[in-house]
Amino acid sequence: MQSIPLTDPRLTWAGAISVQHADQWAMPWRIPHEDRELFPPAELQARTAMPAGVRLTFRSNTTTLRGQLVATPEMAPIDLCCDGELIATVPMDGQTQFHFDNLPHGDKLLELWLPQFGEVRLETLAIDEEATLTGHTDRRPRWITYGSSITQCRTAASPTQTWPAIVARNLDLHLTCLGFGGQCHLDPMIARMIHDQPADFLSICVGINIYGAASLSPRTFRGALIGFIQIVRDAHPEVPLVVMSPIYSPPREATPNAVGFTLQAMREEVAAAVDALQRAGDFYLYYVNGLDIFGAEYTHLLPDALHPDAEGYRIMGQNFTAQVARRYFPR
Repeated sequence: MQSIPLTDPRLTWAGAISVQHADQWAMPWRIPHEDRELFPPAELQARTAMPAGVRLTFRSNTTTLRGQLVATPEMAPIDLCCDGELIATVPMDGQTQFHFDNLPHGDKLLELWLPQFGEVRLETLAIDEEATLTGHTDRRPRWITYGSSITQCRTAASPTQTWPAIVARNLDLHLTCLGFGGQCHLDPMIARMIHDQPADFLSICVGINIYGAASLSPRTFRGALIGFIQIVRDAHPEVPLVVMSPIYSPPREATPNAVGFTLQAMREEVAAAVDALQRAGDFYLYYVNGLDIFGAEYTHLLPDALHPDAEGYRIMGQNFTAQVARRYFPR
């Protein structure tokens, strides 16, 4: 086997905002890691260190791919795709090594989908001794999606089976997933970061974390959402942007939280914010009711009455593809 330096420019960390390189490992981040202190609190920083949607991509004729990483207590699986097709899934919970054997012969695009949950510090990556290695430039339309744990998708079967990954693979999109479990609170620094990224399609799923933490009230929520969108719009004024309200959660629909919000009321606020911006001249902004993507008919796929299970995320991906992305994404 030949070892590939993790700083090799032929490796692309697709879907990452930055990559931290230390003496013994490389770690993708979904914020600029050098500025992570500007992204409080610590809980947000911890979620941005989890590489949901991040793929390590390159071209090679290798028939074997092996690697080693620093073990963490909980980690989702790793997927490998060859020329866009899912080849295999390797469980990583408590493991430090992964290997994929008997890969198709000939030159091919390899995409190593990193775990959507768990901090990943990759120590080694190796291919066949005589194998070729070339870089890959991804020219597909770029989609950035922002949300909560329901966008990070911890309980999806594997990283290619999160709902954003399903949508991206269905429509051949270059995905950047900014799903942060428990941490979707319309932070201005996240809006600035999205502002600074290239994008052809944008989406936001907002409300459930704000309900749970009572971090914004009926007085502040709509204004914060409008401000977040306007920061993004300064750099992407004509990029289609979909704003989705919360999906179904039975105990939260009509139960007021600590500041008097219900999920039903939050959906009304999200719709009102989008309507105000549309009337102010934003002709590329669209509202999607989260119940149309995952409503009461899927209650049986909400094991904790909040997060979809693996099948629920698969359904979300298919519904978002059919009802949202195919409709609003410029083909």
